[in-house]
Amino acid sequence: MSESPGVPVIRQRGLWFEELETGVVYKHSPGRTISEADNTLFSTMTMNPQSLHLDAAFSEQTEFGERLVNSLLTMSVLVGLSVGHLTQGTIVANLGFRDARFPVPVRHGDTIYGETTVPEKRLSSSRPGQGIVTFEHVARNQHGEAVAVVTRTTLMLCRPADAGTPESGAESR
Repeated sequence: MSESPGVPVIRQRGLWFEELETGVVYKHSPGRTISEADNTLFSTMTMNPQSLHLDAAFSEQTEFGERLVNSLLTMSVLVGLSVGHLTQGTIVANLGFRDARFPVPVRHGDTIYGETTVPEKRLSSSRPGQGIVTFEHVARNQHGEAVAVVTRTTLMLCRPADAGTPESGAESR
């Protein structure tokens, strides 16, 4: 798609390092309903043959009474829900994931909603124009229960000098 000369262009992107604020809750939408097919595909694609995710007869005999969604799928969806809002085109790399918790199981048909806070951020001492940001991601199901919490550390781009501001409509990325 070509751009028309003289027409302001606003591109979808994540937030620059400077735009990320501590003490703010970023709520991501839309949510994502996790289906049985999603769970089966993810589990088999990642070579995870855990019976609790794939074997209905086995799972019926557990305390849960049914198959559960693979927790790594839950975490992947949670982080994915934040991308368009926070890191699309503005992340350099994931530096690490830690403190992953899954307090309530996710079941087929549950809808996951994501929210993120930034507990800390700092400019990189070794990479000019970049900063290190810690995200705490929380997934909640349709009942508002926290089903996953994970802390992620990322290397983020600082705003380029020629990027303009969101209010100006002069985005260059």
